[in-house]
Amino acid sequence: MIIYSRIVTFFVSFLIWSFLSFSLDFQYIIVGVFVSFIIAITSGDLFAEKGLRWFDLKRYFWFFVYLCIFVWECLKANIDVALRVLHPKCPINPGIIKVKTTLKTETAIVFLANSITLTPGTLCVDINQKDGILYIHWIDVKDKSLDKATEIIVERFEKIIKRIFE
Repeated sequence: MIIYSRIVTFFVSFLIWSFLSFSLDFQYIIVGVFVSFIIAITSGDLFAEKGLRWFDLKRYFWFFVYLCIFVWECLKANIDVALRVLHPKCPINPGIIKVKTTLKTETAIVFLANSITLTPGTLCVDINQKDGILYIHWIDVKDKSLDKATEIIVERFEKIIKRIFE
C-alpha cells in the first residue's frame, strides 16, 4: 500500500506541477518529474493514506462544499475580529479551550486544525490525536464547556471534512 500511495502522490504532484508551470518544454517536464519523484519518495505515505479514495468523485463535490463553507466562515470571522479591533473598548475574552473531534484519520484531524487556525480569531495550539482533542486559542471564549465549545468551533467543519477524508 505504501508503494501505491507514493505512485498516487507522484502523479498528483506532477499534475499540479504541470498546471503551475504552464509549459510543455522538455526541461520543465524533466524538472517536474524530478521534483514529483522527490516528493513521492519523501512524503508519499503522508498524503495518500487511502490511495483508492483519490478517484471517488463524491469527495471532490464535498471539497467544493467545504470551500464554500470555509470562505463564508472566514468572512464572518474577519468581520468579527475587525469589529473587535475597531471597538473603543476592544471587547475580547481570550483563552485556550479544549474541543473534541470525532475524526479518526491523521489527515482529517490536521485539515480540521488548519481550518480552525485559518479562521481569524481562533488558533489550534495542540492536537492529541489518539483522544481526538484539540486545544484552541480563542479570541472571545463564549463557553468553556467541552461540548458547547466543540459545537461552536468544530462542528461547522467536521461533518464535511469527514465526508472528504474518511
